[in-house]
Amino acid sequence: MSALSGIRIVELSERPCGEYCGKLLADFGAEVVKIERPGRGSPTRQFGPFATAGGGSLLFSYLNTNKSSLPLDLDDEAGVRQLHALVAAADIVIDDHPGQWLRQRGLDAATLARDYPSLVFCHITPYGSEAPEAWLPAHSLNVFHSSGWGYHTPGNADADEPPLQAAGRFLVDYEAGLDAALCTAAALLRQLESGTGEFIDIAERDVMVSRADTVLGRNLAGEEPLSERRDAFEMGGPAASFACRDGYLFLFMTTAQHWRALGQLMDQPRWMEDFPEDWLEFGLSDERVACFRENFARWIADKGKEETYQEAQRLGIPFAPLNHAEDVLHSVQFRHRGFFQPLALPGTGVVDFPTAPYRMSATPVALRHPAPALGELRCDPSAWQREPGRQALRETAAPGRDTCCHRRGGPLAGVRVLELTKVWAGPYAGKLLALLGAEVIKVESESKLDEMRAYGGTDINSAPYFLCLNPEVLSVQINMKTAEGLDHLRALVARSDIVLDNLRPGVMAGMGLDFDSLRAIRPDIVAASIKMFGNDGPLGFQTGFAPSFAALGGLSQMVGYEGQPPCGMNMRYGDATVGAAAAFGAVIALVHARRSGEGQFVDLSAVEVMSSMIGDSLLAFAVSGDFPTSPGNYHPDMAPHGCYPCRDGAWLSLAVDSDAAWNSLCALLGAQDLAAEPQFKSLAGRQQARKAIDAALGEYTREWNAGELAGALRAAGVAAAASLDTRALVGEDWLWQRGTYCQVSHRDGRQRPVIAAPWRLLRHPVTVCHGAPDLGEHNGYVFRELLGMSDEQLEQQVALGVVK
Repeated sequence: MSALSGIRIVELSERPCGEYCGKLLADFGAEVVKIERPGRGSPTRQFGPFATAGGGSLLFSYLNTNKSSLPLDLDDEAGVRQLHALVAAADIVIDDHPGQWLRQRGLDAATLARDYPSLVFCHITPYGSEAPEAWLPAHSLNVFHSSGWGYHTPGNADADEPPLQAAGRFLVDYEAGLDAALCTAAALLRQLESGTGEFIDIAERDVMVSRADTVLGRNLAGEEPLSERRDAFEMGGPAASFACRDGYLFLFMTTAQHWRALGQLMDQPRWMEDFPEDWLEFGLSDERVACFRENFARWIADKGKEETYQEAQRLGIPFAPLNHAEDVLHSVQFRHRGFFQPLALPGTGVVDFPTAPYRMSATPVALRHPAPALGELRCDPSAWQREPGRQALRETAAPGRDTCCHRRGGPLAGVRVLELTKVWAGPYAGKLLALLGAEVIKVESESKLDEMRAYGGTDINSAPYFLCLNPEVLSVQINMKTAEGLDHLRALVARSDIVLDNLRPGVMAGMGLDFDSLRAIRPDIVAASIKMFGNDGPLGFQTGFAPSFAALGGLSQMVGYEGQPPCGMNMRYGDATVGAAAAFGAVIALVHARRSGEGQFVDLSAVEVMSSMIGDSLLAFAVSGDFPTSPGNYHPDMAPHGCYPCRDGAWLSLAVDSDAAWNSLCALLGAQDLAAEPQFKSLAGRQQARKAIDAALGEYTREWNAGELAGALRAAGVAAAASLDTRALVGEDWLWQRGTYCQVSHRDGRQRPVIAAPWRLLRHPVTVCHGAPDLGEHNGYVFRELLGMSDEQLEQQVALGVVK
């Protein structure tokens, strides 16, 4: 049984964000019927690269596995009537058109709630369903730059160099599609339990803002100064990419332990004697960083990439090679985990097709069919009939589930998550589940604190990073080094739905909490585990941080200025995306558990999450051997496409998607010389001359205010947006209006703003008002109400050091 077998989805989406959401659900077995334009199909069918001359789009092939295609003219009343008949029988609808498009076809939130009260409708747009139409058009580049990530990519660029696009062309779309799939799966769970539907409003820009919660969140709270610096998202320190004999390696060091191990790797060179052993933690300076990088670059220049990486990992140094698509495709770890599956593409043959970063023990992702030809149906939507009580859930209520103290609304109300996580990726997964209404209990102790409690605050209850990551999360103290503590932990497992961990490989098993042990306690438990490379395999022992994930997954090679070495995504990118993927896998597994009574293990590879963000590029390499490294802001289907200087050091992101948009751009700027040039009248000609065009456009844009120019261009039909720094982002009123920014209260009464959910749930909203917990703040609730202890018994556990 597939996790979503029997679930019926109508996909109206015509952009990669919505199509990716549909793909994620289709690959878990849902019946997805994609509505397409008669004769032409989805616009993504026209996006290159193509499998062969005259062949199909590889982007469309990647985004539409396991779907059916149904041509309908939705500009015609008969087509709209036929669509509504399908919607009436569907469980879920996915759409990514502007709000006005929905209203014209009777698909606005109010009409849907009246006519289809049990339907889950997921709407994905650049800035939200109710955003001003004047903010459109917008492409991925514009959203990336309006979210703050673009301005800070790369983080170490010269101030005169333009900011860059994200790795791949559609990273923003995939990020939004992932959150859309997460919310949709959560709303489906509620629908199957209660028969009630939901309208989900996903804003792509908000998703990207949320991915920067520990960085931008500190700016929002006034704990980090607002800045116009391009390196404002950077961590400082010596972390960087270095050229070696046969490629590039990323070195990430933060501790004295890393420093000692590096000395061992390098045979203790004399220049290291000038550095205090603890300089990475207590003695950072620009001079020391520059000195280190100069000496280390000299040492590593003639070393081999693979052997240096493997030896460094053996010593515990988080090295990572900047992998090319070829390295990813032939990785022994990816092969071991089955990330690539063989799939026959029409007209191409069998290819290695990228799948998903989570291995599911009971309901694995399966590529059953390639993307459909236009009009190719693999199910019979005319036979869809909603059956009374269809898909009724098996009764699997956990003991104590009805006593959740934090019933704050939302699709996951009543779901309990036991969280054993640290740093960023794991806590971010817990945060997203809490923002969907789950009761998330974080297990901590004084001897095993989350490292984020130690960064930047005056005490463990006021550390800014921790405060950013843990709103609406509960904290219980359990000393997991004691037998009694582990007994309490097992008792909580019996009363929970999901166990979430991102501890080092082997730690859960060492505590007797491997999946077999967990399901012996509770057969329908969902155990979601995050590791750099997953829980087993030849590289399963390796560890690393977000920049390592991006380097190993192939993203870092895809960011850099043309003709220069790759510089990679901003080093803050990656952890939050990994957490979102873990949350999605966990909710899908929970849907299956509630339908079947069968729990499962969700084994997530952080590196594979990164690779899934460039899945279309990996597929293109598997088919054609093409993989863009250091592409600058080049886009094969748009020109000009990039960032252009404006007044006061600001930058404008610009994505010209047609000859008409080019003409409008030239007219608004008064660039008659560019408009008159014959070569520039076609996309191909503009691509060939893009460097000259970029230079010429920069002379026209540099006297404009970036925001004013962007608005004028959008009014003329040209996709544009200012590239926002932290100062501008914190001042964005729309993010406050949507609730993406909100105020929470802490135990001591202090107020603090946080970055909350990047979505709005119109029918079952979640209340977000509690800040991150003090250590052990909820001991009384957990031990007394959930585990049934008396006050005397709890006091005894404290005295014995079990609750500590």
